[in-house]
Amino acid sequence: MKFGVFYEHQLPRPWADGAEHRLLQEALDQVELADRLGIDYAWEVEHHFLEEYSHSSAPEIFLAACSQRTKRIRLGHGICLMPPKYNHPTRVAERIATLDLVSKGRVEFGTGESASLMELGGFNVGFDAVEKRRMWLEAVEQCANMLVMDPYPGFKGEFFEMPCRNVVPKPLQKPHPPLWVACSNRETIKMAARYGIGALTFAFVDPREARQWVDDYYRIFKEECVPIGHAVNPNVAMVTGFSVHPDEEEARRRGEDGLRFFRYGLAHHYVFGEHRPGRTDIWANFEKARHALPPAGADHGIGTPDQLRTHLRHFEESGVDQTVFIQQGGRNRHDHICEALELFAREVMPEFRAREIEREKRKQEELAPYVEKAMARKTAMTPMRDEDIPVYIALGRKVAEEGTGTERQKQNAKLWADAAKVTLGDPDRHGAKTPAAS
Repeated sequence: MKFGVFYEHQLPRPWADGAEHRLLQEALDQVELADRLGIDYAWEVEHHFLEEYSHSSAPEIFLAACSQRTKRIRLGHGICLMPPKYNHPTRVAERIATLDLVSKGRVEFGTGESASLMELGGFNVGFDAVEKRRMWLEAVEQCANMLVMDPYPGFKGEFFEMPCRNVVPKPLQKPHPPLWVACSNRETIKMAARYGIGALTFAFVDPREARQWVDDYYRIFKEECVPIGHAVNPNVAMVTGFSVHPDEEEARRRGEDGLRFFRYGLAHHYVFGEHRPGRTDIWANFEKARHALPPAGADHGIGTPDQLRTHLRHFEESGVDQTVFIQQGGRNRHDHICEALELFAREVMPEFRAREIEREKRKQEELAPYVEKAMARKTAMTPMRDEDIPVYIALGRKVAEEGTGTERQKQNAKLWADAAKVTLGDPDRHGAKTPAAS
């Protein structure tokens, strides 16, 4: 089983000057440490307007910064919001490819729809769950095409359209970085399997229930998968809390409230809360409700190394491919997080790493024939023939030929058009046709 760390960039009130700066700098330090310790993945969310719960509205920038401070850890969007009113599919494809290049091929392309009123309403996305799923499907499929096709033939769909363009740059990973989708329930994990993409499960599933989710996923993958992308990524990742210390009570003192605030803040923005932007104090409300909230101990990844080892073994035995730690939550301290990561890497991770190599080999061998069948079921977007690729005339030339625009625009357009007729190897003639300043 592989391991990841997960970031919402939580920042409970009250906010002191420089708090967001410190939050991001500490997170970068933690990812750099996780990379040195051999942890496999760093996942970063995309959320908007979710005060205190998540100050992570530009994950591509944070992950790019991580890429320059790390060497091997995989850098995951957990997730990128795909409805086009959040992110135009072309802009997503461009950012994913660029991040893959600057990280030397370490991107994991997680996708999702969004479900909070603050975000959906803020971008006028709409709240209908069926429509959001269609947005996701259209955008993810076309993003994958943009990352691969040269040129992209263009598209006219239900939620966005664009003409033929060659979307550049292209990613380092071929055909494109591994695809994932956020899963909050069992039905979504089945959908992930049908489309051949990794399931990022954020439902805090008990390890016993995890076995049923994993079995569903791989059964459907083998029998029904029609890939949404140009490659498959059969993987199931599940989140858990994380705080480890030689003393169980100290582990809980350091990490229990952070996980409970994580879940409380999630429920505030998604389930029961009333929110006045810029004024509601979620941490104060959490403190009032703390006495009624369920505990979070060894069964949530919070305890001694032995307790954490047992907890993770249950996930491993359930067939989970990756466990993702929520270690940055509430007011969890940076130094405590780093100490816990180091203790985990020293006393817990090695035995899982030893088993992972053989397990991954067996998994790939078992799935190989099913992957081949899945790819054969996919109907790919038809590439354009060279003779069908449209020719686009530069704006200046259009101005000159159509006789529109100001006299200065017409003059400049004519000078550029004349310059274009001159061989660049003739500097004297070419230099004589320098256009006037605009």
